[in-house]
Amino acid sequence: MKLQQHTPLGIYEKALPEDISWQEKLSIVAECGYDFLEISIDESEERLERLYWPQSKKYELLQAIAATGIPSLSMCLSGHRKYPMGSESPVIRKKSLDIMERAIQFSVDIGVRVIQLAGYDVYYENGNQKTRELYCKSMSQAIEMASKANVMLAIETMDHPFMNSVSKIMDFIDAYPSPLLQIYPDIGNLSAWGLNVKDELKKGCGNIVGIHVKDTVSQVFRRIDFGTGTVDFCQAFKDLYDFHYQGPFVIEMWSGDKQDHKEKITYARRWIQAKMKQAGYCFDH
Repeated sequence: MKLQQHTPLGIYEKALPEDISWQEKLSIVAECGYDFLEISIDESEERLERLYWPQSKKYELLQAIAATGIPSLSMCLSGHRKYPMGSESPVIRKKSLDIMERAIQFSVDIGVRVIQLAGYDVYYENGNQKTRELYCKSMSQAIEMASKANVMLAIETMDHPFMNSVSKIMDFIDAYPSPLLQIYPDIGNLSAWGLNVKDELKKGCGNIVGIHVKDTVSQVFRRIDFGTGTVDFCQAFKDLYDFHYQGPFVIEMWSGDKQDHKEKITYARRWIQAKMKQAGYCFDH
C-alpha cells in the first residue's frame, strides 16, 4: 500500500457480494475508487470461522492485497454480539476472549491496524451491574492482549445505549487508560440518538482513530440511503476538519446482495467525498 496523500476512505465489506473471492472483492474496492477495505468478523459462523484460518488461508488474502494494492486497514469485530464480553456465563465469556485473542492475531497476520469493537456489555439480553462489571474485567484482559501485539482497539458509538456516545466511551478510556484503546465514532449513530454530534466529536477528538459514515434517521440505525436521512454530513465533516482529524473514514453500507452494488458504492463515495471536500478534505479522484 502506498502512503496516501489524501484523506483515506474505505468501504465496509458488507457492501460487497459475499460469494466472490478476495481478489474479486479487493478489485471492486479499487475499481470503485476506495483506498482500503474494512473486513467484517460478525456473529455468523462463516465469518467467525475466519479467525480459525490456517496460515495458508490468510496467505490467500495477503496475495489478493498484494495483487490489488488494497489493504484491509480495519476490522469490524461484531462477533461479540453473539458472544458478549459481559455475559454472566463463564463459557460465553471464555469464548468472547478467545474471539478477541484470535482477532488480534488475525490483525497481526493480515496487517489490520484497528479492531473496531461494538460498545455493549451484552446484546440479546438485559444488562445489569454484574454484566457491566464483567465487561470491564474482560476488556481489561483484551487491552492487555492488544498491547502485547501492538494492535489498536477502538470502541464504536453504537445503536445500543451501553456506549452510544463518545462521552460514555471517554469515561471508560479514562478508567482504563491505554494508548491502544481509542474511539471509533459512527456519526450516523450519534445523529440517530439525537446527540449533539459536534460536542460528542469534540470530547473525543484526541482519541479518534476511525470514523464510520452512514445516513440514519431518529432511532433507525442502518440501511438508510445517503441523502434520505437526517445526518448533517457537511457540519460533521467540518467539525472533524476543524478538530484536525486526518485519519481514515469508512463508508458503512449493506448492498452486497444487489446486482448494482458497484454503482451504489461508487455513488456513495462520490456523494460523501463531495461533502468532505466542502469541509476542506482533499482527494485525488
